[in-house]
Amino acid sequence: MTATPGATPTIVLVGHGMVGQRFLEALAERGLTATHRVVVLCEEPRPAYDRVQLTSYFSGKTPEELSMTDMEFIKDHGIELYVGDPAKTIDRDARKVTARSGLVVDYDVLVLATGSYPFVPPVPNKDAEGCFVYRTIEDLLAIEAYARSRATTGAVVGGGLLGLEAAGALKGLGLTSHIVEFAPRLMPVQVDEGGGAALLRTIEEMGLSVHTGVGTQEIVTDASGAVTGMKLSDGSELATDLVVFSAGVRPRDQLARESGLTVGERGGIAVDEQCRTVTDPHVFAIGECALAADGRVYGLVAPGYEQAETAAATIAADEASFTGADLSTKLKLLGVDVASFGDAHGTAEDCLDVVYSDSRSGLYKKLVIGRDGTLLGGILIGDADAYGTLRALTGSVPPISPESLVLPAGAGGGAQLGPSALPDEAVICSCHNVTKGTIRGAVTEHSCTTVPEVKKCTKAGTGCGSCVKILGQLVTAELEASGVEVDKGLCGCFSQTREELYEIVLALRINTYQDMLDRYGRDGARGGDGCDVCKPAVASIIASLAPTIGASGYVLDGEQAALQETNDHFLANLQKNGSYSVVPRIPGGEITPEGLIVIGEIARDFGLYTKITGGQRIDMFGARVEQLPLIWARLVDAGFESGHAYGKSLRTVKSCVGQTWCRYGVQDSVRMAIDLELRYRGLRSPHKLKSAVSGCARECAEAQSKDFGIIATSNGWNLYVGGNGGATPRHADLLAQDLSDAELIRLIDRFLMFYIRTADRLERTSTWLERIPGGLDHVRDVVVEDSLGICEELESLMTAHVANYADEWATTINDPEKLARFVSFVNAPDTPDPVVGFVPERDQIKPDLPLLTIGHRPLEGSAQR
Repeated sequence: MTATPGATPTIVLVGHGMVGQRFLEALAERGLTATHRVVVLCEEPRPAYDRVQLTSYFSGKTPEELSMTDMEFIKDHGIELYVGDPAKTIDRDARKVTARSGLVVDYDVLVLATGSYPFVPPVPNKDAEGCFVYRTIEDLLAIEAYARSRATTGAVVGGGLLGLEAAGALKGLGLTSHIVEFAPRLMPVQVDEGGGAALLRTIEEMGLSVHTGVGTQEIVTDASGAVTGMKLSDGSELATDLVVFSAGVRPRDQLARESGLTVGERGGIAVDEQCRTVTDPHVFAIGECALAADGRVYGLVAPGYEQAETAAATIAADEASFTGADLSTKLKLLGVDVASFGDAHGTAEDCLDVVYSDSRSGLYKKLVIGRDGTLLGGILIGDADAYGTLRALTGSVPPISPESLVLPAGAGGGAQLGPSALPDEAVICSCHNVTKGTIRGAVTEHSCTTVPEVKKCTKAGTGCGSCVKILGQLVTAELEASGVEVDKGLCGCFSQTREELYEIVLALRINTYQDMLDRYGRDGARGGDGCDVCKPAVASIIASLAPTIGASGYVLDGEQAALQETNDHFLANLQKNGSYSVVPRIPGGEITPEGLIVIGEIARDFGLYTKITGGQRIDMFGARVEQLPLIWARLVDAGFESGHAYGKSLRTVKSCVGQTWCRYGVQDSVRMAIDLELRYRGLRSPHKLKSAVSGCARECAEAQSKDFGIIATSNGWNLYVGGNGGATPRHADLLAQDLSDAELIRLIDRFLMFYIRTADRLERTSTWLERIPGGLDHVRDVVVEDSLGICEELESLMTAHVANYADEWATTINDPEKLARFVSFVNAPDTPDPVVGFVPERDQIKPDLPLLTIGHRPLEGSAQR
């Protein structure tokens, strides 16, 4: 079969990954799809997808959701897309490309975007059964299938970006996971020794085993040829059933080599500053297969996008060049923020390092500063919120001291920089090279008023997504500077903020969502059903004020039941296979042997998976919805109650053993933790609340990473607030010190009710404390000094909550009407959901999730001219 272009000039694109798709978009933007025939030969069995987010497949994203290809775009621009049909040969003299299917396409311009291939070290048995690479969706499917059927332990060769993602995927599949890295630290290209140490500690705390400074010598196999282990260069042997090679990539330049194009000594198709090959002016190369004019092969998506735009501009006879790219990167690996930018390793002459390191919290921040104060680069581990601002300031002298830039809030940091500090030429989106000035222009010149509109106008935020936060700040700041009233309403149903809605509910004693919507909703929302944003938010406000406003505090009572999110709707946490987890409250982490036996018997009788949580309690996974009331009944009979693991409410108050057992303890931390947990249990709030009590300054309960944390002193208790140990760690701030028991409880009452009163929807105390005008000083003035004269009211609200608390599980099992909701099928209440299944693992169970399957038949080519 031969396709002939006729008189229409033809552009052939070989490869359809992220960079290839960006090239097609750049052609369309310049009108070239209207004047040229465009043919795409794609090797994979699916169009371009987001390879940067590949690992999100294991957290529930489907290949369809990963897709970056809008088939309407392909059709509207008449692009001929051949999926599963890669180019096999190039005849540059005749200007013809032959595909695997036998399709022959004449070209006027050929663009190679063949990407890269995984490097597999040449070790014995590298191709054994159980060895994989981590590059495509098909690779992930193969790994998943093997892990479920053949493996309990997995090892990843390579501790770089993709290697850590692969290790996280194996851990998510339930495998005991190892990382083997030849360099002396993880991510050796992106981070320095200090950053590597912080990353190592955090990853090891997640249960992964890391082996640095050793290489893989041999893959060990059994008689059938399947993997059983690895021999390492230090003489040790690692037992494993599955090996994933993630030791870097190499340019896919074989097709170019075979066609006589010049390639670099270490690979890569040699191109000039216009991304045109140095051998043939009719052939371009872009992305990971190209050796750029500066002598580098770029493995990040942002430089690939720049190359795609340069090639498209050159084909359109516009001036453009690619002379190098910013290698800054921000990622979330295994839940840990990792970012580097500029001269991260400090290679410039006479540069200085400003470093903040907190190994306990997994924080590491380093800025590289020139002698004249210029910010040259940096590394951020554990907290990369400032990445967008810092990267944009690189090359300039920041308006505040470097120390203020690295110290986290709560650790003495000074004023923080906002987007207003950035010059207009600062690049905000490195993926698409969008400056602050361009974003401002989208607002002022193109009348964009929302982040989605600015994204569509400028492409900022549509690549890796790391700039979206600062993008939103810029849009809001520019609108406000232009005198435009920025809609800060909770949602499309309410023009008020959550704080304003709270005040309305409290002042007018409104105790139903529908009354609130009908009286104070936007004109178009009154009389309607509301939305998924405001219903749970208003429901939470009503629940937190229930005793005071005359509402029921039971979240499944009447109208409240219809307002709840999935977890609250069934008073349990929904898991990935449709089953639920059950977490009884264990105040302060203290439990009797009899209590442990009861939980063990229930887990055994209902076949549940058990796990001790970080909050010092026991989680039971795998309950079917119809089993929940039966499990609760047995727990309640034994004296347990709901642990509210499903709600935006108090979760736990952790404790160490304190002075009762510990020779260092100075106060009874267990008693205090129990008292606090029983006082604040069931308290509904804008987000979850966590607490801890440490019996001495050694801080074994990690109180300074909690929303409110208490540390014992010889004179009483120190109260810390606004901490967070999650995805964005933050040290709590000291609110008051040397408090008596009564003083401590009174201040916590005030602090929590003031937070509930003034926080935004889904805003943790850590974020709230940084956002609220005046920050910690204002909060201290309000809750300690009573500067607003509301402390008596705050205490009264908490007293009402404590006096009216009732266990939701006990209430539910005693109400036949409420029990009727706990079925998989309303029309067949005795029938369990057949999709919810389990398979054995390590003497327990795990979800039996259906594997994604793909057909073997390639997709047909799209529109033909």
